[in-house]
This record gives sequence, C-alpha cells and structure tokens, in this order.
Amino acid sequence: MISVSNISYFIGGRALYQNASMFIKPNDKIGLIGLNGRGKSTLLKIINGEIRIDAGSISKAKDCTIGFLNQDLLSYQTDDAILTVAMGAFKEAVDTQRQLEKTIHQLETEYSDELVDKLTRLQEKFEQLDGYTMQSKAEEVLEGIGFSTKDLHRPLREFSGGWRMRVMLAKLLLEKPSCLMLDEPTNHLDLPSIEWVEDYLRNYEGAVVIVSHDRTFLDNVITKTVEVTQEQLISYEGNYSFYLKEKELREEIQQGAYENQQAKIRQTERFIERFKAKATKARQVQSRVKALDRMDLVEEVVNDTAEVNFRFTFKQPSGRHVVTMKDISKSYGPLTILKNSNATIERGDKIALIGANGKGKSTLLRIIANDEAIDGERTIGYNVIYGFYAQHQLESLHVENEILDELKQAGSGKSEQELRTVLGCFLFSDDDVFKKIKVLSGGEKSRVALAKTLISEANFLLLDEPTNHLDFISENILIQALQQYQGTFIVVSHNRHFVNMVANKIWYIENHEIKEYPGTYEEYEYWRKKNEASALPPPPKKQESKPTVAKPSQPNHAKKIAELNKELKKIEDAIQVAQQEREKIETEMAKPEVFSNFEKLNAQQQLFEKADAKLEELNQRWESVALEIEEWEKK
Repeated sequence: MISVSNISYFIGGRALYQNASMFIKPNDKIGLIGLNGRGKSTLLKIINGEIRIDAGSISKAKDCTIGFLNQDLLSYQTDDAILTVAMGAFKEAVDTQRQLEKTIHQLETEYSDELVDKLTRLQEKFEQLDGYTMQSKAEEVLEGIGFSTKDLHRPLREFSGGWRMRVMLAKLLLEKPSCLMLDEPTNHLDLPSIEWVEDYLRNYEGAVVIVSHDRTFLDNVITKTVEVTQEQLISYEGNYSFYLKEKELREEIQQGAYENQQAKIRQTERFIERFKAKATKARQVQSRVKALDRMDLVEEVVNDTAEVNFRFTFKQPSGRHVVTMKDISKSYGPLTILKNSNATIERGDKIALIGANGKGKSTLLRIIANDEAIDGERTIGYNVIYGFYAQHQLESLHVENEILDELKQAGSGKSEQELRTVLGCFLFSDDDVFKKIKVLSGGEKSRVALAKTLISEANFLLLDEPTNHLDFISENILIQALQQYQGTFIVVSHNRHFVNMVANKIWYIENHEIKEYPGTYEEYEYWRKKNEASALPPPPKKQESKPTVAKPSQPNHAKKIAELNKELKKIEDAIQVAQQEREKIETEMAKPEVFSNFEKLNAQQQLFEKADAKLEELNQRWESVALEIEEWEKK
C-alpha cells in the first residue's frame, strides 16, 4: 500500500536517514520506535508528503488515504461544538444534510414536483452515506475517549490542548483512512480512554502506524515493530515485547560475528606485518591485504540502554506518617471532587494514583502538597521535605542557564562531578551539560526537571505524569531511580508499565472517596477485572439433556499401547531431525556474509522461527502421546 524505498534525509549536514526502507501493507499495525531525536515524527511527515526527501522514493496505492494525528493539531481552535468538529469526518454526508434541510425549507413555501424529486434523491444519497447514523457514531467515539454527553455541544475553544487533541483523534478515527498515522496518541488520554482506543485500533480495518513510548499500549495494538536506529529502519514481525527478545538475539549474533571478524582481522594484520618485508611471502601478503580491503565489516553492537549508577539520597528521613487526611472534602462550585474522605501516606509508600481524567487526581496531588484549600483535617508528618514535579514546572526552568548550572542552583550541595554523574544517568554526557535550557526539546527539559527533583534532598516526591515526552530509555532510567529511592512518593500516571514497575500501592477516586489497593498495578487489574466479572449477571442455564450414549467396546490394551509407542518413536526421530535443522540455520545466521546482509539475515530468521515452532509442536505432541501411553498403562 505504501512503499518507503531507500530514502535519505539530511538536517544541516547530519543524516537522519540513509538508504532506509520500509513497507506498509493494508492491515499492518506498526509501532515506530527509537530514541528521541532519531526521526520518528519526521518519518511520518515524510510519508504524509509534508517533508521533501533528499533521495529515494515514497510510493502509495492510488486509493490510499492517510489520516495523520500530530502535535501540531493542538493549535487548532474553533467556536464549533466538538460534536460538529468530529462529524466533519463525514463531509459528504454533512453537505448532503445541509442540502436536505435547505430543500425542505424551500418546500414549505414553494412546493413543486422538481423539489420533491430533488428531496427524494437527496434522502436516498443521505441514507447511502449512513447519514442517519453519523451523529450516533461520532457520539460513541467522543464518549469512548473520555468526553461526557453534556460536553459534546460545548465549543472546541473552551477545551485545553489535550482535550482538543482528543477531538482531532475522534475525527480521524471516524474518517477511517486506509492508513492511520498517530504521533504519541496516548499523551493526552487517561487509562479508560487508552483502553478504548486500544480496542478500536486492534479492530481497525486499515493500516495503523503509531509513534508511542507507551510499552503496554504498543504490546496491545501492534503486530509489527519498526525501529529507527543508526539512520536505518529495521523491521521486526511482532509487538514491542517480541522486538525486545528478537533484538537481544540479533545483537548477540551480531556481537559474536563482530568479535570473530575482529579476531580474523587481527590475525591477518599480524601476518602482513610479520612477512611484508619478505619477498618469498609477497604474494600471500598482497592476497591478505586485498582480502581485508574487500571485507564487509560487521558493526559492533551499540548499546542504547542506560543504567542508573548514582544513588538518590536524602539526609533526613521523614517520620512514620508522611501525610494524614481525615474527613477531607473539596469542591469547585457544584463540582464535588472529594467528600469526607480519609487516607494516610506512610514512610516508604510507593503510591500510584490512577483513574479517568476529571476525577480529581491532580487536585488530590495539590491537596497532599498543601497547595489547595480543603474542608477537613490534613496533617503533614514530622520532618517531611517535599519534591514536586509537574509538566508546568518545565516553564520555571531558567532558559538562559546551561544544564549543569540549572542543577547547581537546585541547592542540593552536590559537587560538579556528582551533578555530572546525575546528568549522565539522564543521558546528558560530556559537552551536553553545557547546552542552554532554551535549545532543549520537550523531552530533554523533562529529564532536566526530573533530575532537579530527584537531587533536591526531598524525602517525599509528588510526580504528576513524569513519563510524558520521555523515550523508553529515559523512562527506564526514571524507573530505576524510583526503584532504588529510599523515600516516599506518589505518582500520577497513565503509563501502565511504568506504574507496575514502581508502585506498591494503587490509589483511585471513587464516589468522591480515596480508595486504596495494597499491591502492584498488575495485581490491582486482576482484582478489578475479577470484581467486574462477578458483578455481571450469571448466564442463563442451558437445559441439560441426557442422551443415550452407546458404551464403547473395550479395546485391546496391548495393541493400543504398541501403536502409541510406535507413534512416539516416530515423533522422537522427527524431533532429532528438527533439532539438527534448527542448529544448521543458527550456524548459517552467524556467518558474517549473512549477518551483514539484512535481507539474508531476515530470511534466515524467518526460517529459524519456523524451525523453532515446528520443534515446539513436536515436543508438545511427544508429551501428549507419552501421557496417553501412561493413561493406557494404568487401565
């Protein structure tokens, strides 16, 4: 459907892509991943025709339509109701509806057969365009991604950027282009909305290309992963979890091939150095020199992962009770957030505050931080030192400061070398620390603000959506930092993988009360789904019939067992052949001439997967037959 062939694109002399290729087939669900700054969003704009490439080609099927959701849409504003904006997806049906209304209005004053015929034709066309259901479809999608019914007739201009982005997402989903391209679609969605979009995209009748740093979202939606790395596009036939395992295997093979080749190069160079002055060895020396020149070099594996090697400590631990809230209530006019609610945060708690937007998560965070007036009793514990991180705090960074100076002014008292170590954990190394804040991307500013929060000597952290704008590596750094943090924290996040990795308690607001689940997010989800299932009415019982079943004749045991043993022997022979076949493919994959050629490697990888699947199937059959033999022997 869409072919990206050998494209090259340069920014200021730096290659973002060089001879990179990928293909999008009609029903592909593709996750586009890679470090920030590698060109994921740029690739979407290239495919959409917004950016002109320096070399290569982009070809699309004639009937291919593209719908593109990107952050630029945040600036779109109008006084139209959000329902009207979303229904813009049905442009032809909306235009037909207007003509219908105009024709009906004309008939009220100037009746004629021509107008009646026109009305009939318009009604037939409107029905063919599913015009009578377009409003209900738009309402379903808007409510699915978090809007209440009463919001649907409010002007788009009244909503914040994140909510406007949801409206544009709804419009795109309703347009149903043959290729849907989504750039960070979950950034502005809460958990219920993310789950709704996941379900919608899984069943979407078209191709989907997603740039996202939400690991769980990708795992639940995509069937193919394309990594943007080292100016190339590398494809993996599976979701994000599959990609991680597959990449590890490929890198293990690549590193082995690299080390073998380097050993061969060193050996050849030693031979050349030793015998280059001997006339009798001149021919062999020249032969080896030419062999080195012709050699296709295997690249060494570049490790993109990063580990935290700095312990984020604080001098003064807090008392046992960090924050105690008793009978607290909070309202904004007629809108009630909390009513006579109770909760306690104890030292060492790692709390994730989750739930739908509009339930009061950020308000509760401000209440805990003592930044919001309430009714009731809020008690801050002994020796509690706060550290608060939120997206709006990025604006408080001093834009003329260099990164290192910004951390120096955080008042932690750490030495420059300690601060450089901290910044290294957050992917700012060497001269990066001298960059001015004003030239940083949103993700880089987030990392600086997070680093400032973590070195602040705070023993109680409040983190509001800390993973927004972070790539996978930066997110992993934050996870490691919070896992080894000895203090207390409460985090608001819709990132399920992140929450599951760092939290030991789950908070949510229900019926204007703070509820707590004492466990990880994975355990909470299991408990929640089990409760929801038990709340459903039981299925109607079927009338059980008792048909007469003829009693089978007793088989000959010895004969049956002999047949099964014969089958077992055949399976064992097949397993041995399958194992040899798999080992043969593994040997082929490790050859430099195969590994350095991606097409050959990909072909061998597919053969390996088939051989591995065949072996697994044979092993399962062997177990099944062996159990059956055991059962017959007991009779």
